[in-house]
Amino acid sequence: MATLHIDEIRSVSNGAHGDLFSVLGFHKVNVSGKDKLVLRCFRPDAKTIMALPEKGKPFELDRISDEGLFEKVLPQKKTPFGVKLVVTPYVGESYEIEDAYHFGPLISDFDLQLWGEGNHHHAYRFMGAHIREAEGVKGTHFVVTAPSAARVSVIGSFNNWDGRIHGMRKYHEQGLWEIFIPHVGEGDLYKFEVKVHADTPPMKKADPYGRLCEMRPGTASVVWKTAFSWDDQDWVEKRGEGGFHEKPVSIYEIHPGSWKRKADQDPGFLNYRELADDLVPYLSEMGFTHVELMPVAEHPYDPSWGYQITGYFAPTSRFGNPDDLRYFVDKCHQAEIGVIVDWVPAHFTKDDHGLRRFDGTALYEHEDPRMGEHKDWGTLIFNFGRTEVQNFLLSNAVYWIEEFHIDGLRVDAVASMLYLDYSREEGEWIPNQYGGRENLDAIRFLQRFNEVTHLYFPGVLTFAEESTAWPGVSQPTSSGGLGFDFKWNMGWMNDTLDYMEKDPIYRKYHQGQLSFSMIYAFSEQFVLPLSHDEVVHMKKSLVSKMPGDDWQKFANLRLLYTYMYGHPGKKLLFMGSEFGQWSEWTEAYSLDWHLLQWDSHKGIQNLVKDLNHLYKSEPSFFEVDSRWEGFQWIDITDADNSLLSFIRRSNDPEDYLVFILNFTPSYHEVYRFGVPEACKYEVIFNSDSFHYGGSDAGQIEVQGVKGSWHNQPCFINITVPPLAGVVLKPKR
Repeated sequence: MATLHIDEIRSVSNGAHGDLFSVLGFHKVNVSGKDKLVLRCFRPDAKTIMALPEKGKPFELDRISDEGLFEKVLPQKKTPFGVKLVVTPYVGESYEIEDAYHFGPLISDFDLQLWGEGNHHHAYRFMGAHIREAEGVKGTHFVVTAPSAARVSVIGSFNNWDGRIHGMRKYHEQGLWEIFIPHVGEGDLYKFEVKVHADTPPMKKADPYGRLCEMRPGTASVVWKTAFSWDDQDWVEKRGEGGFHEKPVSIYEIHPGSWKRKADQDPGFLNYRELADDLVPYLSEMGFTHVELMPVAEHPYDPSWGYQITGYFAPTSRFGNPDDLRYFVDKCHQAEIGVIVDWVPAHFTKDDHGLRRFDGTALYEHEDPRMGEHKDWGTLIFNFGRTEVQNFLLSNAVYWIEEFHIDGLRVDAVASMLYLDYSREEGEWIPNQYGGRENLDAIRFLQRFNEVTHLYFPGVLTFAEESTAWPGVSQPTSSGGLGFDFKWNMGWMNDTLDYMEKDPIYRKYHQGQLSFSMIYAFSEQFVLPLSHDEVVHMKKSLVSKMPGDDWQKFANLRLLYTYMYGHPGKKLLFMGSEFGQWSEWTEAYSLDWHLLQWDSHKGIQNLVKDLNHLYKSEPSFFEVDSRWEGFQWIDITDADNSLLSFIRRSNDPEDYLVFILNFTPSYHEVYRFGVPEACKYEVIFNSDSFHYGGSDAGQIEVQGVKGSWHNQPCFINITVPPLAGVVLKPKR
């Protein structure tokens, strides 16, 4: 006769029971007024189950339900003991298991306290799936948050994806669920089966903290444990010295799946190791200081480019496993190249296996779509006021830096986080408690994100893609700022590209578009971005945007890059733009590397390479990027000729460079510019050089002469090439 009530037997057998730890395993029972010990096990595939005690004779468990619930009342035993179970299935060979319900709670009180506070910055160390030992038994410890769920189980290849077998223990106060499952190890597939109500079908969810996911279109998480050994200690130590605001930062932005592809395979992705072996030498040759990876967290849909994420802690399996990514970062660091990763805390995808309504409620998002949905992108917005979200996102930021030695996080779509009415009409959004449009929870979250990352990892950089005039994005949180190290200068990008797309004959009417950026150039710590967003969705590639015939298009592109490198602010260039790719970028194909057989494209590549190496070697380019002491206009008034000239200075005011930019095809054989000294000036760079595909007009050296001009004490008479920029350095 069973020791359980028929209703409880039924709830275990049909998967409705929400606390299997109160039923399965060892339990004390009272039978006919006497205390006994009962052992219960649920195995739907079992024909018979034999128990093998550490001491004593084996005994067989009695079946008490057709679905596979077994138990044995032990008359002489009153305390639990070590036991293994031998399962003889209806089909196949017998197998031996440890009882998962023998093991007690494994989450520490300290973790529970930090979790409850919303202040756990290393939640990934215990959340998710972790291979470990418990009481000398090897297995995997699973932990997930689902406070509103009636039952949560681990399902996987190890239990035939049956949610009735491994129901988890709930911590009611924190909303966490856990279970240690013996013998589950690296490579096993799993999900969490979440049952909202006893009478509703369960949901099958990927692990929000999972370290690896199976290759799309599969959606299961994979048990993973790193075995990587780092060799970048010198780099990490040097990084901690910081000071990047006064160092050269030239970023090459890439989409890992389309930088190069294998022609003989479909889709032909390079894995992270192959990418490192090809890309790192290229970055070194081209002189870039950093590489920025568009999001590499797991995502189901290739055309989202990684910005609609389901696995925030899992490097996408498209390009290999997590240790392959570690290899990539390690190789970059050994070549003295920093690695920046796009990070997306603004929104997440609606895919059923992801975070959406994870426990049947809006656990990660907002319940009200006026707060919780991005209609433009078809995604959901994180509820930054929830402790679960704070633990999740803050620890995710720390995870990428700690586990993968990432040097910087570029935060996507910051503007959408800051404003409650972002891309919403009147009546489609809810004001904050003060009646304003600012998302106060998001503001506090971004400030905390920057405080936490900088506290744990000095020298690691944070970048904001923020397109509005929000004040203090790159100012310290102690003075009310958001605390980012740098902000993308979207105003400079929009004005500059709009100007460059105009026919040179009309540029004289728009001179202010080039000079306007200097009005606010030092209000933030800026990066000048020519990113992927500017070469997609019918915007055309950079060289295709340029006006004129082919020669003029390439000359304009060379001029644009010269102007960008001379302008205050760090630099960012998207892949393919460094050799003038004609086609818009698409994630579905490799870059058009074959274009480098043509001199015009090779010339653009040579120009970017030389600009990078010149940029790194001349302190005037980068040391004073955020103060007027590093910049001085020579002349912005000659709009009729569309000429601009300015001075860039290093921390040593005697160390400076003169920039002269001609935005028309006109050739000026002699043009006078003011300069600070009556000395010789060497032309150290000329974008019109034959080496870059230009006409090779201009001079190698000019002589400064005393005499006031352009508010300078001296002047030079110099040849100005068409659609070109030249850089001069005093030769004392």
